Amino acid sequence: MPTTGERFERAVSIMARLRGPGGCPWDREQTFDSIKPYTVEETYEVLEAIDNRDWNELAGELGDLLLQVLFYAQMAKEENTFSIDEVIDRLSDKLVDRHPHVFGDVKAETSSEVVRNWEALKADEKKKRLEEGGKSAPADSMPESILAGVSAAMPALLEAHKLSSRAARAGFDWSNIEGLFEKLREETEELNEQLKEFPPPGPQPQGRGIAGAGRQQIAEDLHRRLEEEVGDLFFVLVNIARFLSLDPESAIKKTNRKFKRRFQWMEDQLRISRRTPGQASMEELESLWQQAKQREQDAR
Repeated sequence: MPTTGERFERAVSIMARLRGPGGCPWDREQTFDSIKPYTVEETYEVLEAIDNRDWNELAGELGDLLLQVLFYAQMAKEENTFSIDEVIDRLSDKLVDRHPHVFGDVKAETSSEVVRNWEALKADEKKKRLEEGGKSAPADSMPESILAGVSAAMPALLEAHKLSSRAARAGFDWSNIEGLFEKLREETEELNEQLKEFPPPGPQPQGRGIAGAGRQQIAEDLHRRLEEEVGDLFFVLVNIARFLSLDPESAIKKTNRKFKRRFQWMEDQLRISRRTPGQASMEELESLWQQAKQREQDAR
């Protein structure tokens, strides 16, 4: 049986072959930018397999995610910037350096102590990188923001979770979850206050037909304020999830799938009478929705 190392080397060589002369035309055409959307897609497919507890599928999805790493490393090697060897070396070194409580003589009895050590080590590593590059922070300069390093490119809910978690470590946090619920009520009231300026007859569903048809026109300034208030509501909800040790991105994904599952069951019921949701009354749709919910509860 081949070793893990031999299996990995085979995958690396296959990637090089695909990108090499006589390889795959599609693979040869790809760039760092063209591959980025696939990296995001594969990451979400990994998360979905985990949520579904589909371990056989997860093995395949993790392979697809690893392919992204091999792709980037092969393109970098072709440009003489780095190779997969450097990727692996830096990962291994980082794991050892940031776990001195395992590979060294530092003590860390709890996960919170591990996190504090991790953050301190990250700061030291950044300082060393600056020094190696011939740079250093001025002696009288202020420390870097604790929010630095939170990428704005990540999904908004995840970014909100990371930003609030970083701030909480510095002591900027609610003392209990009741404070968060009070904040939620406050933000809801602020949204309702802005809605008083909404043109009559007030916010209405867009209705059926072409998406966006008949959309109500509101002043740009009001639109901006409403967007801000809704964003504040989302941010509070993310913090409620954080207090409950829940991943907000995963939570909304599961709710999305639940909605899709129930709505498609409604569609199946309507197909029996050769109808679509657009041909049913709101009362009938609500009745079917309640039946879909009850079926899931009974199946638990």
